[in-house]
Amino acid sequence: MQAKTVKQADKDLRERVQWVLDYDPEVRSTDVGVATDDGTVTLTGFVGSYAEKLAAERAAKRTYGVKAVANDIEVKPASKKTDTEVAAAAAAALEARVDVPEERVKVTVKSGWVYLDGTVDWGYQRDSAEAAVKKLTGVVGVTNNIGIMPKLSTKEVQRKIEEAIRHHAELDARRITVTAHDGTAELWGNVRSWAEKDEAERAAWSAPGVHSVKSHISIVP
Repeated sequence: MQAKTVKQADKDLRERVQWVLDYDPEVRSTDVGVATDDGTVTLTGFVGSYAEKLAAERAAKRTYGVKAVANDIEVKPASKKTDTEVAAAAAAALEARVDVPEERVKVTVKSGWVYLDGTVDWGYQRDSAEAAVKKLTGVVGVTNNIGIMPKLSTKEVQRKIEEAIRHHAELDARRITVTAHDGTAELWGNVRSWAEKDEAERAAWSAPGVHSVKSHISIVP
């Protein structure tokens, strides 16, 4: 009886995720498959851009009942770009962003996959660099290796993150514990949805000096 209940729950979750994907205007492909197993969702199939692949993942994560997502979607761009063309477009996109010190960020491209290297002062600059390139035509994936130069003490970093979480309207700070060491922030506790988990991680990344975030937060709907 229990196995039958679990099987039905997986079926219900799969239908919910599929509905959200069909409803999301950023997910245009009809070739995305969904499999579920006890709250874990696996996405398969093909899309036309890396941005669409990420959109499908976000859609799955915000579906009620989803605890984890494995994104195995393949990117098959409609128009083929050479690595030189993608690299040039990425460099131009970084130069156009006022919030990215583009002289400190280096771009390499291999088979359509963009690699970002260098150092910045803030987590949002690292995120902005990735945002600048992930929607470019011909990009099939992004690896963000940009480091963040720490400017604050470990205690100050931890305090800044705790303040950010405490002032965030959608987060219950009582359910989240923060530790920090050598620029690495670790988050512990539980939240009600993947969206809250993302917000907690974003709050940690917003603190100056944070170059790595390890989230041990559990999702308890």
